Amino acid sequence: MRTLLSWRLAGVSVGLAGLLFAAGIVFWGGFNTAMEATNTLEFCISCHEMRNTVYKEYTQTVHFENRTGVRATCPDCHVPKDWGHKMMRKIQASNELFHKVMGTVDTPEKFETHRLEMAQRVWATMKATDSRECRNCHSFEGMSKDAQKATAWRRHQGAQKKGETCIDCHKGIAHKDISALYEEEKAPKAQTAAETKP
Repeated sequence: MRTLLSWRLAGVSVGLAGLLFAAGIVFWGGFNTAMEATNTLEFCISCHEMRNTVYKEYTQTVHFENRTGVRATCPDCHVPKDWGHKMMRKIQASNELFHKVMGTVDTPEKFETHRLEMAQRVWATMKATDSRECRNCHSFEGMSKDAQKATAWRRHQGAQKKGETCIDCHKGIAHKDISALYEEEKAPKAQTAAETKP
């Protein structure tokens, strides 16, 4: 009797383990499918805030249309490829969904008000990661001296020696260049005559 009971318990345990294993596969497949669905240009521009602002700018750049036909889309530049960093980026993106719901940037005027702040966050991330997403396609080692203008070649060589990264020089490469606003913000403000009076 005990042997029969132990066999039944073992069968239930194996069956339960198999069921959990199958459920895990289904969950993992669904999770990865959802992750990939949110990693497309179509998903990114499904929000009018993106479609009517930065997407329009992007369509006028070399990352959208060029002589070689290679197109970098939103996730190529803004979402890491490796799983761990990708998950961190997706968690951070939940803050963007919060602001979408709150209407923080739901008009072109509001978007422009927050543009520099949003750009600074992206630039800081790219700087901190040594422009990891740029380097999925670009590398100093892969650059051809003959295919670049002499000035660009010298600058790239100098940047490599100084340990600079792509975003140090290429702010505004895929969107409207607002780096001048950033420089203005960093510069000390000149005092007016009224402010200097005792």
